[in-house]
Amino acid sequence: MPLTDLAVRNAKPSAKTVRLRDERGLYLEVSPKGGKWWRLRYTFQGKENMLSLGVYPDVSLKDARERRDAARKHLAQGIDPSKIRQEEKAEAAAEALTFEHVAREWYERFKPKWSPSHSLDVIQRLEKNVFPSLGPRPIRDITAPELLAAVRLIEGRGAVESARRILQMCGQIFRYAIATGQADRDIAADLRGSLPPAREKHHASITDPKAVAQLLRAIDGYQGAFMVLCALRLAPLVFVRPGELRHAEWSEIDFDKAEWRIPGPKMKMKEQHIVPLSTQAIAILRELHPLTGAGKYVFPSVRSSSRAMSENTVLAALRRMGYTKDEMTGHGFRSMASTLLNELGWNRDAIERQLAHAERNAVRAAYNFAEHLPERRRMMQSWADYLDTLKAGAKVTPLHATAGE
Repeated sequence: MPLTDLAVRNAKPSAKTVRLRDERGLYLEVSPKGGKWWRLRYTFQGKENMLSLGVYPDVSLKDARERRDAARKHLAQGIDPSKIRQEEKAEAAAEALTFEHVAREWYERFKPKWSPSHSLDVIQRLEKNVFPSLGPRPIRDITAPELLAAVRLIEGRGAVESARRILQMCGQIFRYAIATGQADRDIAADLRGSLPPAREKHHASITDPKAVAQLLRAIDGYQGAFMVLCALRLAPLVFVRPGELRHAEWSEIDFDKAEWRIPGPKMKMKEQHIVPLSTQAIAILRELHPLTGAGKYVFPSVRSSSRAMSENTVLAALRRMGYTKDEMTGHGFRSMASTLLNELGWNRDAIERQLAHAERNAVRAAYNFAEHLPERRRMMQSWADYLDTLKAGAKVTPLHATAGE
């Protein structure tokens, strides 16, 4: 006799599994713990098989019979319903692998290798620019035109460099998905050349010696906070990137060796960098030490000593001194040093190493932070002396006269 709703509802567990049969291979399996599963027993190509049709009461008797009938239709067509079930599960799993799911998996996998600032930048770029449009899409289904449309929305805001970085980031995500079996190909590779080349970014800088002299005298006359004055005076002597200067820590300064060793994670190229300190730089730091030396940062925030000085502090000071964004920036001290040191005859390799630029020659790709260090020490002291001479308004002796000593 076929089962009834009442019989199914009242089925009780016993010491062993109980099977209550319906029709055409369908039966209800009741476990000793009381669980009730619908099963379909069928024969395909001479072999007996079993297919699970769901759990009661989520799947009613009527639902179970409909699922049985659908499975038997496949059998009548020579198709194994178990294979259909496997394909449906595979498709559901593929649909669950959305771009956002895979991207966040990639992010968590590689985040420990990145600096905190880079890690935050990556996830914020994805959440703002990519997830809203492509996040819910199965990663296997995303096409190159779809990805290009998302990237061009960013380009349309005028953020061409951001668009290029996000396209590169998406390529990394697709390659990760391929490696982990979650995608078949990197569609970002199809978009090479689809964005205009990035414009080279030039930071406003002063390189004329007479104008440099005026700037140095203006810095000496700065009427703002003493800590900001020290940052302004030190910037041309060390010509590091603004972020590297702001995040300088007292533990990195060695007064005895007259050098500042910046750890790799703080550097753009992620390699340790040595900054030889001239006597003038040492004097500025010693003067500042009684004010901030008890804390972590050489230039702490005015709001909290546990944080570095704001990135806008030096820029704001330059504006107060009358220098516009088209005349001078915090980054401009690097261009100033690079231009004048090259013009005045110092070894280009020594200059590039002191600027902590990446080695572009594949044969010399290994970054040696101590390369040319003796010459760099002479160069940094001579550079500081040169700036003093400029500031004093005296006739300048070219640096190349002492560069080879």
